[in-house]
Amino acid sequence: MTVIPISPRIVVLGAGAWGTALALSLARSGRQVTLWAFTPELAKTIDGARENVQFLPGFSLPEQISVTGDDAVVAHADILFSVIPSEFLHATIVRLRSQMHAGQILVSATKGLETGTNLRMTQVIANALAETGLGNVPIGALSGPSFAKEVAEGQPTVVTVAFLDHAVAALVQREVSSETLRLYTSSDVVGVELGGALKNVIAIAAGVAAGVGLGHNSSAGLITRGIAEITRLAVACGARRETLSGLSGLGDLVLTCTGSLSRNRTVGQALGEGRKLPEILESLGGKVAEGVRTTRAALGLARKHGIEMPITEQMELILNEGKDPREAIRALMLRPGKDEH
Repeated sequence: MTVIPISPRIVVLGAGAWGTALALSLARSGRQVTLWAFTPELAKTIDGARENVQFLPGFSLPEQISVTGDDAVVAHADILFSVIPSEFLHATIVRLRSQMHAGQILVSATKGLETGTNLRMTQVIANALAETGLGNVPIGALSGPSFAKEVAEGQPTVVTVAFLDHAVAALVQREVSSETLRLYTSSDVVGVELGGALKNVIAIAAGVAAGVGLGHNSSAGLITRGIAEITRLAVACGARRETLSGLSGLGDLVLTCTGSLSRNRTVGQALGEGRKLPEILESLGGKVAEGVRTTRAALGLARKHGIEMPITEQMELILNEGKDPREAIRALMLRPGKDEH
């Protein structure tokens, strides 16, 4: 069992919107937090302004948050929250792993899958660390309906933290929970991670539907059939079905399919309005819509396990083959009849 001291030292890896919001939430509950940025230049910019102007403007950083680009800070952490975009996660862990050691706890808060390998984020971290003999470091996942802006504002938010060892999950729950951020525990790391990653693909679909002018009937149908195909794949990968009806599955799916703050839904809506993907991604200003990369990885997992994912298939055709969004919706509606369950 990993022993964590009272008042553990917490480092958040990744100074994007979600990493900054998480640091703000921890600081609000009285924790001392270090926010690690990928480059010293970004760290200096954020620390100088005491605000993350690029990724989460409008929120002053309290004195409880230190900002740094120095890798050495990782060695002093008891709990590490990884909020690194999936595209850069493996390389970042390889860069930092010499500073990591037994006795630390790693929590992945990135909702994505690695392109090419189709690995979940905890698997990416575990593979990178195994090469250095740190295979026994507990690695878990934090996921659920949590727009960064609302977490930063201190709006009540409820998420799930999952570790194979319930005692570790309970420890993180104790250290992170506050009057504005409530954590539930789970031992289903696979389900919590896949729910958080796959819902982004369905959120793109919901945005496409809105972009072409479809209404509430279409949105409800996409959400319902979306959770069905997410659940099929997650269960095939070893998840528990009930996890996908919880916060990191249905809860996060509803949020990202209906909320205007969802970057994935925003990408889908722009596609539905006829804009091109490169232009849309450029307009995000460096922010990441994980669903764009996750779509192809999800289909890779689906093929491996023999799972049908019709919504995801059509999103792949829109994103990477230039298929007309209206034709994609038509293809979904004209599929052969099925029994609902």
